Parts: sequence; structure tokens; C-alpha cells
Amino acid sequence: MDNGAIDDVDRAILYALQADARNTSSGDIAERTGTSDSTVRKRIQRLESDGVIKGYSANVDYQRSGYPLRMLLYCTASIPERGELIPDILEIDGVVSVQELVTGEQNLLVTVVGESDNDITPVAQALLDMGVTVADEVLVRTHETTPFGRFDTEGRDDG
Repeated sequence: MDNGAIDDVDRAILYALQADARNTSSGDIAERTGTSDSTVRKRIQRLESDGVIKGYSANVDYQRSGYPLRMLLYCTASIPERGELIPDILEIDGVVSVQELVTGEQNLLVTVVGESDNDITPVAQALLDMGVTVADEVLVRTHETTPFGRFDTEGRDDG
């Protein structure tokens, strides 16, 4: 692979790991890609060291785990500071993700979970104390994800 280019084997690895990293072995991926188990393991290590695979995590149903509120806070921070604020925002109790937005007036999307409004309000106050304005709040009912389809080399029709 030249200059970090992602090929079909890498795409198949990424798709399989997104679909079910816990229950997918390198042997399973090797079988699907027509490569060896050791090739897949080396590719995964390279994808990790290159930062393409940033980590592995559990997909938690916060509602079933006792935290029924999932709130999206659309925020505005000064453009030079917004990226630098992300690690501090992630340290706020209840914050589970931060996305930096590059278009529109709001430039940070902060996801917060909690048991009640009493859990969400301190997050908004902590953001204000950091100089971040909360422009809008959206209550989320469900959140589902799927593997990125362009990584699915078996389902692609390239011809």
C-alpha cells in the first residue's frame, strides 16, 4: 500500500470490524478476502498504527442501562478554540461524544446522556463556563448505526 491508500482487503477488514469486531476473527476475514490469517492480522495492526482504526468500543443502549435521556447540544465556540476544547468537553460528566462541525453557525455537537434533566443542566453550565454557547438542544429517542457500505467489497458492483 502506497501513501496509506486503502485497498479492497482493507475495506473488507474495516467493514467486518464495524459490523461485529467482537465476534469476527482474522481467520473469518481472511476467508472472505482470499488472504491469509497473518495478512489480515498485519493489515489490522497497520490500520491501527496509521490511525484508520481508532479503537474498539461497546455499543451501549444508554436507555436500557438506566440513562434514558440522550440530548444533542448544538454549540458555538470560537473557531480558533473549538478543536482545542474537545478534550475538555469530553471530560464533563455525562458527555459521551463531541463532533466538530465545519459549516453553519453551530460548530460543535455535544452528545450527553443522563437519568433526568438534572444530569443535563450541569453539562450546559460547564459548557457556558468554558465559553461555549449552547444554541439548541435536541432530545434523541433512538440512535442506530451501520457499517459504512463502501467498505463492503462483497456487496459492491464495480463493473
